[in-house]
Amino acid sequence: MFRNLPPYVVALLLLQPLAGCSDQNSAANRSTNVQTAAEPTPKATAKLVVAFGDSLYAGYGVLPSESFPTELQKALTARGVSVTVQNAGVSGDTSSAGLRRLAFTLDGLTRKPDLFMVNLGGNDMLRGIAPAETRTNLIAICKELKKRGIPIMLTGMVAAPNMGGDYARGFNPIYADLAKKFDATLYPFFLDGVVSDPALMQADRMHPNPHGVDVIVNKITPLVASTLGK
Repeated sequence: MFRNLPPYVVALLLLQPLAGCSDQNSAANRSTNVQTAAEPTPKATAKLVVAFGDSLYAGYGVLPSESFPTELQKALTARGVSVTVQNAGVSGDTSSAGLRRLAFTLDGLTRKPDLFMVNLGGNDMLRGIAPAETRTNLIAICKELKKRGIPIMLTGMVAAPNMGGDYARGFNPIYADLAKKFDATLYPFFLDGVVSDPALMQADRMHPNPHGVDVIVNKITPLVASTLGK
Protein backbone atom coordinates (compact mmCIF):
# COMPACT_ATOMS: atom_id res chain seq x y z
CA MET A 1 0.00 0.00 0.00
CA PHE A 2 2.84 2.39 0.83
CA ARG A 3 5.25 1.70 -2.00
CA ASN A 4 4.32 4.96 -3.70
CA LEU A 5 3.96 7.08 -0.61
CA PRO A 6 7.16 9.15 -0.22
CA PRO A 7 5.41 11.71 2.03
CA TYR A 8 4.93 8.99 4.64
CA VAL A 9 8.60 8.11 4.46
CA VAL A 10 9.46 11.76 5.09
CA ALA A 11 7.00 11.73 7.98
CA LEU A 12 8.89 8.89 9.62
CA LEU A 13 12.12 10.86 9.47
CA LEU A 14 10.46 14.02 10.75
CA LEU A 15 9.10 12.14 13.72
CA GLN A 16 12.50 11.80 15.38
CA PRO A 17 12.59 15.35 16.82
CA LEU A 18 8.84 15.23 17.37
CA ALA A 19 9.04 12.04 19.41
CA GLY A 20 11.43 13.71 21.82
CA CYS A 21 8.91 16.37 22.78
CA SER A 22 5.70 14.36 22.51
CA ASP A 23 6.00 12.86 25.97
CA GLN A 24 6.55 16.32 27.47
CA ASN A 25 3.49 17.65 25.70
CA SER A 26 1.43 14.55 26.35
CA ALA A 27 0.44 15.44 29.91
CA ALA A 28 -0.90 18.82 28.88
CA ASN A 29 -2.64 17.37 25.85
CA ARG A 30 -4.04 14.54 27.92
CA SER A 31 -5.59 16.91 30.44
CA THR A 32 -7.02 19.14 27.73
CA ASN A 33 -8.53 16.33 25.72
CA VAL A 34 -9.94 14.39 28.63
CA GLN A 35 -11.75 17.55 29.72
CA THR A 36 -12.91 18.13 26.15
CA ALA A 37 -14.23 14.59 25.99
CA ALA A 38 -16.34 15.16 29.08
CA GLU A 39 -17.74 18.56 28.16
CA PRO A 40 -20.55 17.65 25.72
CA THR A 41 -23.68 16.39 27.41
CA PRO A 42 -25.25 13.81 25.07
CA LYS A 43 -29.01 14.03 24.60
CA ALA A 44 -30.78 11.07 26.11
CA THR A 45 -32.09 10.02 22.71
CA ALA A 46 -28.80 10.58 20.85
CA LYS A 47 -26.23 7.94 20.08
CA LEU A 48 -22.92 8.37 21.93
CA VAL A 49 -19.71 7.74 19.98
CA VAL A 50 -16.30 8.11 21.65
CA ALA A 51 -13.24 8.74 19.46
CA PHE A 52 -10.38 7.36 21.55
CA GLY A 53 -6.94 7.65 20.03
CA ASP A 54 -3.89 9.76 19.33
CA SER A 55 -3.31 13.06 17.50
CA LEU A 56 -5.24 11.88 14.44
CA TYR A 57 -8.39 11.92 16.55
CA ALA A 58 -7.34 14.77 18.86
CA GLY A 59 -7.15 17.19 15.95
CA TYR A 60 -3.47 18.09 15.98
CA GLY A 61 -2.78 21.16 13.84
CA VAL A 62 -6.39 21.99 13.05
CA LEU A 63 -9.05 24.00 14.83
CA PRO A 64 -11.31 22.13 17.27
CA SER A 65 -14.17 22.75 14.85
CA GLU A 66 -12.13 21.01 12.13
CA SER A 67 -11.12 17.92 14.11
CA PHE A 68 -12.13 14.43 13.06
CA PRO A 69 -14.66 13.90 15.90
CA THR A 70 -16.36 17.24 15.26
CA GLU A 71 -16.54 16.70 11.51
CA LEU A 72 -17.76 13.13 11.98
CA GLN A 73 -20.60 14.36 14.19
CA LYS A 74 -21.57 16.92 11.54
CA ALA A 75 -21.53 14.28 8.81
CA LEU A 76 -23.60 11.81 10.82
CA THR A 77 -26.09 14.51 11.76
CA ALA A 78 -26.43 15.43 8.09
CA ARG A 79 -27.39 11.79 7.44
CA GLY A 80 -30.15 12.05 10.01
CA VAL A 81 -28.28 10.33 12.85
CA SER A 82 -28.87 11.90 16.26
CA VAL A 83 -25.39 11.56 17.73
CA THR A 84 -22.76 13.06 19.99
CA VAL A 85 -19.14 12.28 19.07
CA GLN A 86 -16.85 12.92 22.02
CA ASN A 87 -13.18 13.64 21.37
CA ALA A 88 -11.02 11.43 23.58
CA GLY A 89 -7.87 11.78 21.51
CA VAL A 90 -4.48 12.63 23.05
CA SER A 91 -1.60 13.73 20.85
CA GLY A 92 1.48 11.56 21.26
CA ASP A 93 -0.36 8.58 22.75
CA THR A 94 0.99 5.11 22.13
CA SER A 95 -1.11 2.01 22.65
CA SER A 96 0.31 1.64 26.17
CA ALA A 97 -0.58 5.24 27.06
CA GLY A 98 -4.08 4.68 25.72
CA LEU A 99 -4.45 1.55 27.80
CA ARG A 100 -3.39 3.41 30.94
CA ARG A 101 -6.09 6.07 30.53
CA LEU A 102 -8.86 3.82 29.21
CA ALA A 103 -10.63 3.11 32.50
CA PHE A 104 -10.42 6.77 33.53
CA THR A 105 -11.98 7.80 30.21
CA LEU A 106 -14.77 5.23 30.42
CA ASP A 107 -15.56 5.98 34.05
CA GLY A 108 -15.81 9.69 33.25
CA LEU A 109 -18.50 9.26 30.60
CA THR A 110 -22.10 10.17 31.37
CA ARG A 111 -23.30 6.82 30.03
CA LYS A 112 -22.18 3.75 28.12
CA PRO A 113 -21.17 4.58 24.54
CA ASP A 114 -23.04 3.16 21.57
CA LEU A 115 -19.69 2.93 19.77
CA PHE A 116 -16.10 3.26 20.91
CA MET A 117 -13.70 4.11 18.09
CA VAL A 118 -10.04 3.22 18.70
CA ASN A 119 -7.14 4.68 16.72
CA LEU A 120 -3.88 3.74 18.39
CA GLY A 121 -0.66 2.12 17.20
CA GLY A 122 0.60 4.70 14.74
CA ASN A 123 2.98 6.21 17.29
CA ASP A 124 4.06 2.72 18.30
CA MET A 125 5.06 2.01 14.71
CA LEU A 126 6.83 5.32 14.19
CA ARG A 127 8.84 4.76 17.37
CA GLY A 128 9.73 1.20 16.42
CA ILE A 129 7.88 -0.39 19.33
CA ALA A 130 7.61 -4.13 18.84
CA PRO A 131 4.35 -5.11 17.11
CA ALA A 132 3.82 -7.79 19.76
CA GLU A 133 3.65 -5.07 22.42
CA THR A 134 1.19 -3.03 20.37
CA ARG A 135 -0.97 -6.11 19.85
CA THR A 136 -0.94 -6.92 23.57
CA ASN A 137 -2.02 -3.40 24.51
CA LEU A 138 -4.79 -3.27 21.92
CA ILE A 139 -6.04 -6.68 23.03
CA ALA A 140 -6.24 -5.38 26.60
CA ILE A 141 -8.19 -2.32 25.41
CA CYS A 142 -10.62 -4.48 23.44
CA LYS A 143 -11.07 -6.88 26.35
CA GLU A 144 -12.02 -4.05 28.68
CA LEU A 145 -14.52 -2.67 26.18
CA LYS A 146 -16.05 -6.10 25.60
CA LYS A 147 -16.27 -6.66 29.36
CA ARG A 148 -18.31 -3.46 29.60
CA GLY A 149 -20.50 -4.42 26.64
CA ILE A 150 -19.33 -1.51 24.48
CA PRO A 151 -19.29 -1.95 20.67
CA ILE A 152 -15.84 -1.39 19.15
CA MET A 153 -14.63 0.13 15.90
CA LEU A 154 -10.94 -0.09 15.04
CA THR A 155 -9.43 2.40 12.61
CA GLY A 156 -6.15 0.84 11.64
CA MET A 157 -2.69 1.93 10.62
CA VAL A 158 -0.11 0.43 8.24
CA ALA A 159 3.64 0.21 8.75
CA ALA A 160 5.78 2.63 6.77
CA PRO A 161 8.13 0.91 4.31
CA ASN A 162 11.15 2.16 6.26
CA MET A 163 10.25 -0.27 9.02
CA GLY A 164 11.09 -3.24 6.82
CA GLY A 165 9.23 -6.36 5.83
CA ASP A 166 9.55 -8.18 9.14
CA TYR A 167 8.06 -5.26 11.04
CA ALA A 168 5.23 -4.87 8.55
CA ARG A 169 4.38 -8.58 8.75
CA GLY A 170 4.07 -8.24 12.52
CA PHE A 171 2.27 -4.90 12.59
CA ASN A 172 -0.11 -4.75 9.64
CA PRO A 173 -2.35 -7.73 10.53
CA ILE A 174 -3.03 -6.53 14.08
CA TYR A 175 -6.21 -4.57 13.37
CA ALA A 176 -7.91 -7.17 11.19
CA ASP A 177 -6.99 -9.93 13.64
CA LEU A 178 -8.43 -8.02 16.60
CA ALA A 179 -11.55 -7.00 14.70
CA LYS A 180 -12.24 -10.68 14.05
CA LYS A 181 -11.35 -11.75 17.58
CA PHE A 182 -13.53 -9.14 19.28
CA ASP A 183 -16.29 -8.84 16.68
CA ALA A 184 -15.30 -5.21 16.10
CA THR A 185 -16.02 -3.06 13.06
CA LEU A 186 -12.85 -2.42 11.04
CA TYR A 187 -11.80 0.57 8.96
CA PRO A 188 -8.45 -0.82 7.79
CA PHE A 189 -6.40 2.37 7.34
CA PHE A 190 -7.40 5.71 8.85
CA LEU A 191 -5.32 7.78 6.40
CA ASP A 192 -6.44 5.89 3.32
CA GLY A 193 -6.67 8.21 0.32
CA VAL A 194 -5.07 11.07 2.24
CA VAL A 195 -1.47 10.33 3.22
CA SER A 196 -0.37 9.98 -0.40
CA ASP A 197 -1.68 13.45 -1.35
CA PRO A 198 0.40 16.38 -0.05
CA ALA A 199 -2.56 18.70 -0.69
CA LEU A 200 -4.47 16.84 2.05
CA MET A 201 -1.65 16.72 4.60
CA GLN A 202 -0.15 19.29 6.94
CA ALA A 203 3.44 20.46 6.45
CA ASP A 204 4.65 17.80 8.88
CA ARG A 205 3.46 15.13 6.40
CA MET A 206 1.97 13.14 9.30
CA HIS A 207 -1.37 14.76 10.04
CA PRO A 208 -4.26 15.59 7.72
CA ASN A 209 -5.17 19.20 7.14
CA PRO A 210 -8.85 20.24 7.23
CA HIS A 211 -9.35 19.08 3.65
CA GLY A 212 -7.77 15.75 4.54
CA VAL A 213 -10.02 15.39 7.56
CA ASP A 214 -13.00 15.96 5.28
CA VAL A 215 -11.85 13.17 2.96
CA ILE A 216 -11.44 10.77 5.87
CA VAL A 217 -14.84 11.69 7.30
CA ASN A 218 -16.56 11.23 3.93
CA LYS A 219 -15.04 7.78 3.57
CA ILE A 220 -15.69 6.54 7.10
CA THR A 221 -19.11 8.05 7.85
CA PRO A 222 -21.16 5.38 6.03
CA LEU A 223 -19.40 2.63 8.01
CA VAL A 224 -19.96 4.42 11.32
CA ALA A 225 -23.60 5.02 10.47
CA SER A 226 -24.20 1.38 9.55
CA THR A 227 -22.43 0.24 12.72
CA LEU A 228 -24.82 2.43 14.70
CA GLY A 229 -27.72 0.79 12.87
CA LYS A 230 -28.52 3.87 10.82
